[in-house]
Amino acid sequence: MSDREDVLREIDRNFDVAVNKLLELIAIPSISSEPSGEADIARAAEWLKAELDAIGLPAKVVPTKGHPVVLAHSAAQLGLRRPCLLFYGHYDVQPVGDPAEWKHEPFEPRIVEEDGVHRFYGRGASDSKSQLWTFVEALRAWKSVHDDFPADITVLLEGEEECGSPSLPEFIEAYREELECDVAFICDAEMWSPTQPAITTQLKGLVHEKVTISAPNPDLHSGHYGAVAANPIRILSSILAGLHDEKGKVTIDGFYDGVSDIPENVRAQWAELAKEPTLIGDVDLTGGVTEEGYSSLEAMWGRPTVDINGITSGNQGPGERSVLPGSATSRLSFRLVPGQEPETIRSRFRSHVEASLPEGCRVEFEGAGGSSAVMLSQDSRFLKASSRGLEEEWGMPPVLRGTGGAIPLVEQVNRRLGAECVVIGFILPSDAIHAPDERYDTERLRKGVRSWVRIFEEIQSHAEV
Repeated sequence: MSDREDVLREIDRNFDVAVNKLLELIAIPSISSEPSGEADIARAAEWLKAELDAIGLPAKVVPTKGHPVVLAHSAAQLGLRRPCLLFYGHYDVQPVGDPAEWKHEPFEPRIVEEDGVHRFYGRGASDSKSQLWTFVEALRAWKSVHDDFPADITVLLEGEEECGSPSLPEFIEAYREELECDVAFICDAEMWSPTQPAITTQLKGLVHEKVTISAPNPDLHSGHYGAVAANPIRILSSILAGLHDEKGKVTIDGFYDGVSDIPENVRAQWAELAKEPTLIGDVDLTGGVTEEGYSSLEAMWGRPTVDINGITSGNQGPGERSVLPGSATSRLSFRLVPGQEPETIRSRFRSHVEASLPEGCRVEFEGAGGSSAVMLSQDSRFLKASSRGLEEEWGMPPVLRGTGGAIPLVEQVNRRLGAECVVIGFILPSDAIHAPDERYDTERLRKGVRSWVRIFEEIQSHAEV
């Protein structure tokens, strides 16, 4: 007990330094889905390598066909038989979007006191640089006090999560032996409320697609040809609008093949959880599309969905331009449930679009890979140890929850490596994840770090449970 308190005191002693280092990391615009972010992705990877080296976790930056992975291992302790814990986080971030919508600069984080809460703003502040920093700082503090880590440690920090982790399967296959572990802790998830932790045991799969419809002609004068020539915006908009019927069901042929309905006992559990007012944060769901027969939570966690993430075409400038565009492009994301496979969904979507295409027009698609949905065991000894540690820190047991989000690594580790996964995180819906003014606060950061220390102790105390 005294050793644990020494580690917790070490966290407090070094906390200002830890926060300032995190702000340095957030200031690096490591945007993975834009070519302009490539240099900063590399800079962030080298920054993290240096920090892991400094706490006694020798690290390397591993190139992939896309963005690099930072991989670190603790030194083997001869004669000790103890579990190997893998910690995963991602250091890449979403694009900024429209800078005018940010009240705070996206890559100039600083501490701001608001209503007694010390917050910092920036792209990646919550998703997911603060998340990975909780376990890095917990490992640093433990090592500082014990001159050792609580177990054999592997750290894997990815640079492509926000663009679908296209290089991850090949990386895991190539480094399979180095990634062998007893459990993978994935710190990229939400709490249940600002005061109650959660462990995510059900995640959706994910498919990204880009579709471009082109007319037989280049841009045309809309006054001359608007009434008679093909307009790719109209064609694409019609296809997108038809992806759902009047009951909110996806109209793609075969989309629901293999999908089982949500079990009644699970629906009952979720109905109780849905009574929590903080479930959706301050998001107004008015005007949304919810599949008929399902609650909002059931649709979010248990039903497959398709969403339109962007449309680009024609006149995007400040002035008038009477143009009939030659092409129109949209980006979409599909969230999958058990029974659906990424390539099957991608193929059926493409067939759906092609069947709706007018004569003379053509379509191009971009998209590859993806991840399947994952349901994790609730009987894992590591999950139980995590539950005890989280309850000790937060004063109430964690909620075992689902999510509409996807973390490709969970599927890769769970299915390819056969390792247990425990998905924990400390962000909230109100953190403006993927939105302008993304944010986090220092108290949740501190308690997140402390949570890992308590989890470490629980794993050590119940090593044979």
